[in-house]
Amino acid sequence: MKEQYVGDISDYRKYALLRALAADGANRIGVCWMLTPSDGTTDGNKLAYLAQPEKHRAFDPALFDILAQAAADPDRRRLETIEESGAIPGARYLNGSLSDDADERQAYMDACRVAFADTDLVFFDPDNGLEVPSLRAGRKNSSKYVFLDEIRAFYETGKSVLIYQHFPRVEREAFVSACVERLRAVAPDASLWAFRTKHVVFLLVAHPDARATLAEAAKTGASRWDTSFLTGAERNTPSTSHPDPMTDEPVGDANDNGGGGASANPKPASLLRRLLGCFR
Repeated sequence: MKEQYVGDISDYRKYALLRALAADGANRIGVCWMLTPSDGTTDGNKLAYLAQPEKHRAFDPALFDILAQAAADPDRRRLETIEESGAIPGARYLNGSLSDDADERQAYMDACRVAFADTDLVFFDPDNGLEVPSLRAGRKNSSKYVFLDEIRAFYETGKSVLIYQHFPRVEREAFVSACVERLRAVAPDASLWAFRTKHVVFLLVAHPDARATLAEAAKTGASRWDTSFLTGAERNTPSTSHPDPMTDEPVGDANDNGGGGASANPKPASLLRRLLGCFR
């Protein structure tokens, strides 16, 4: 995570998802920002949506107003603004900077475990996502990734884990499937869910001992969102469906309208039917 992204359109989707999963504080979320320095680029300036409240505010009015206020003042485009706003009900945060040094990284993750000892779900927000085979912890740019052994360590303490994963320029279905298989190796008894948006997939590793409220929040929390919020698409398109382990009903990706044909006016649906490709 870089502070230059605070308030952009992907941030809006990210916090909306976290708010849904928090279920007004019923599910205790720990947010590990994995903060890295600004890279000096103009990335993170996708703020045009804030000038169109008539189009975007209705998806989550309270969150929209928080982000609009933060983006209006460069000095407020900080993670502390999000934390202090209560945007994610009941959340705890670790907002220190993460370096490439292996020892410092270990200390960072140790601090994370202490800070989130009594949370239900830990969200990792790396710049890029899951580790890549060519880059080990301690190497240059390793701070941009979360490593599988780190996910395993949190999962083995009984916590569910949510991971930010940027889409690389590869075929997306195959990429998500590969991510799922990698996570399955470290959490073999988990339910693995993929929340897909235009540029990002959020990977949920749901522990079998997770509160029932977490699955319920995933199913119902985003029923008010239409496809344009998640993907920027103007209309839904058909998609290959997957079985919903909660209901045995078909589940599609973010462009799916629940198994039917394309629709210019998608109706609200549960998060599992609209947002998730769910893998068992």
